Amino acid sequence: MQALIELLAGFIALLVAAALSQFGVDIVRPDSKRPEVHRVSDCAQPREAQFVIARSDDNC
Repeated sequence: MQALIELLAGFIALLVAAALSQFGVDIVRPDSKRPEVHRVSDCAQPREAQFVIARSDDNC
C-alpha cells in the first residue's frame, strides 16, 4: 500500500513538472556563479622604476 502511494505521488509530480515545463517554468534552480577571486602577494622590495628619455630633434 505504501509503495502504491509513493508511485502515485511520483507520477503526479512528473505530471506537474511536465505541465509547468510547457509554460517555461523550470523546477531545478541554476547554480549561482561564485565570484572569481584573484589572490595577490605583496612584493618584498619595491622595484626601481626604469625610464627611457628620448629627445626629439628638430633636424630631421
